[in-house]
Amino acid sequence: MLCNCKMEDRVTDKLFDSLCYVSDHVGFYGTIKHFPADFVVTEIDVTGHLVTEGHIQEPELKLRENDDEPEFKKQKTGLRNVEGTTILGQAECKGEPTKDNVDDVADILSPLDCEEGLHNLLKLLLSIDVQKALNIFANSVKSSFESQVKSCESSELSLGLFSSKDDRATIHSAVRQTFPFLVTFTKNTELLVKPNLDYQELSGLTSEEEAGKFFTFLDAKVKNSTFTFQPDVSKEHRTSVHHFISRKFGKLVETKSFSEKDIDGVQRASVTVRFREKKSSSGKRQRTDGHSEIFTAFTLEKENLETLEAISYLSSVLGVLPSDFSYAGIKDKKAITYQYMVVKKVTPERMQKIGKLLEKNGIKIHNVRPAKCHIHLGQLNGNHFTLILRNVRNHSSDACKLNQRIEDAVHNIKVRGFLNYYGPQRFGKGRNIQSQEVGLALLKEETALAVKLFFTPEDCDDPVNKAKRYFFESGDAKGALSLMPDFKVREKMMLRALNRYGVTDEGYIRCWLSLPHSMRIFYIHAFCSKVWNEAASYRMATYGLKAVEGDLVLCCQDENKKSSLFDRVHAVTAAEEADNVYLMNQVVLPMPGHSIKYPSNEVGHWYKEALAKAGLQLSKFRVGPLQLNIPGCYRHILKYPRNLTYEHFEEDDVQSQDRDKWEKSEILQTANPSLKLSFALDSSSYATICLREMMKCNF
Repeated sequence: MLCNCKMEDRVTDKLFDSLCYVSDHVGFYGTIKHFPADFVVTEIDVTGHLVTEGHIQEPELKLRENDDEPEFKKQKTGLRNVEGTTILGQAECKGEPTKDNVDDVADILSPLDCEEGLHNLLKLLLSIDVQKALNIFANSVKSSFESQVKSCESSELSLGLFSSKDDRATIHSAVRQTFPFLVTFTKNTELLVKPNLDYQELSGLTSEEEAGKFFTFLDAKVKNSTFTFQPDVSKEHRTSVHHFISRKFGKLVETKSFSEKDIDGVQRASVTVRFREKKSSSGKRQRTDGHSEIFTAFTLEKENLETLEAISYLSSVLGVLPSDFSYAGIKDKKAITYQYMVVKKVTPERMQKIGKLLEKNGIKIHNVRPAKCHIHLGQLNGNHFTLILRNVRNHSSDACKLNQRIEDAVHNIKVRGFLNYYGPQRFGKGRNIQSQEVGLALLKEETALAVKLFFTPEDCDDPVNKAKRYFFESGDAKGALSLMPDFKVREKMMLRALNRYGVTDEGYIRCWLSLPHSMRIFYIHAFCSKVWNEAASYRMATYGLKAVEGDLVLCCQDENKKSSLFDRVHAVTAAEEADNVYLMNQVVLPMPGHSIKYPSNEVGHWYKEALAKAGLQLSKFRVGPLQLNIPGCYRHILKYPRNLTYEHFEEDDVQSQDRDKWEKSEILQTANPSLKLSFALDSSSYATICLREMMKCNF
């Protein structure tokens, strides 16, 4: 697509033309995405390697050396939400590990004898300040329990805000396994710690050591595992232990006493605890034959396909559900992309066998191997881009040399960065209706309007729009279903639901519920992304590149920490603004949601007015009928490309394999200047937005 095409031909003008830039350099023109090979995207895994290098980190983090020891099942080192949105507001490690701060962390945790894996996990998840506070709190609780003081019973400690449910689960487990005499709980997205009074009661019946081991066993929830207390000659005492466990944890575990004679011939009995077998919906106990689910990991290479299209095709070939696939993020369609995926219920051998069949549909698979569990959205360290800009030239009436314009642009974006807008692919390509308009209707629970907007046809006569136009005009879901091409997965699922349940209020709800959750929430995220873009532009125009009073920033942030997790969000004070305590690259803006904090300056007022104009309240981000819950998140305003390099060349200088593709194109090939760019971006940052700042034009 040409970045200097006529205004009436560009769909995204109304979304991007009014948005600010960071730098005032002139920029240049160019053409991107003439061919998928012009836009190559390679995922960077959580270890910092390209997924094409075969150094993928397994989806789960094993904390112990022995296979029979418990492992955490929900691990994630990058905190991102659906559609790749950056989730901030979490606790962050304070800087890259150095000799000093590593020793500090060891001193914090060693008195409590936590295991090395848990030590490392808490060091990763919590800032040093939070770890110190947690250590002090834990020692205080332990001392109170030992002295039987009750003053600590109502005390609490906040560990910060954590927007991701999976990340909260990880921290819950890590803290409880490390400090079994503490219990964690959540209020909205805030994770808190308080004394475990059940531990105190059990340690009065057994010992502190046994009580700690029991709660560690209980929290790990390892399938088919058991825990046995020390042998006990007192039946009354054993009965007390049975009753305590039954009263407190009877729905989760069951107990039984086993007797045996010790070496002195004395009959002793031990209380053994095991997890109850889960029951199916019919009330029958599920089989526990030791068979675990099968997971296969692979690198997906796709060309000119959406991620969800590729998954739909893979699921049909393999005979599994689209929901059996997990991935770290959505990748561009008109591009060649490489991304890490995991599929459930498919063996590596079977995955290998379908390789040749997939290639006919623009899909290749690499690095196929067994995996232990699914991966999560955002479980990556960013993306690497290799881009070709064709027909590069100056803006009209610009007498400066093109090389100088490019050099200025590259220098400015390296030094000053770019505003971290959501890219045009976030909003779809529709001219008449775009994704954010559907999302707003869903947020307002106007499901009938959302269906109407979704099926609004474009002004062309391709098969997809013919089917949409037929349904839009007739309301005949069955007829439209027969006209809709098979590759339009969403449209066909929705039409099937409308045909089954009718074009009624219930049918409209069932229609949306027929889509996977990630597809439903995509439209709401599109609306929230539009609001965020406009808020970021307003913030830039109002206050410029300085952190001002009322801005939201991230405490304990260190920009050198690539896989950072962030502490709670903090509002800049007047004194902090005067002292320039925070930099602009620490400032974040909220994606609208029901559990986030808004800036307390003019930007916060802007949010309130923008949402009110759309017919929404600040807290209205739950859609019960559609099972959608939007807590909100935070996103950096400013981002920087990493390892940005560029190279000039003439189109005639390209490799022969690319020339073959050009010859098949209808585009007249001439020896025009071209530009090759290579850089990496953090997850959820868009290459098209980076180019927009560099070239000073929209895509």
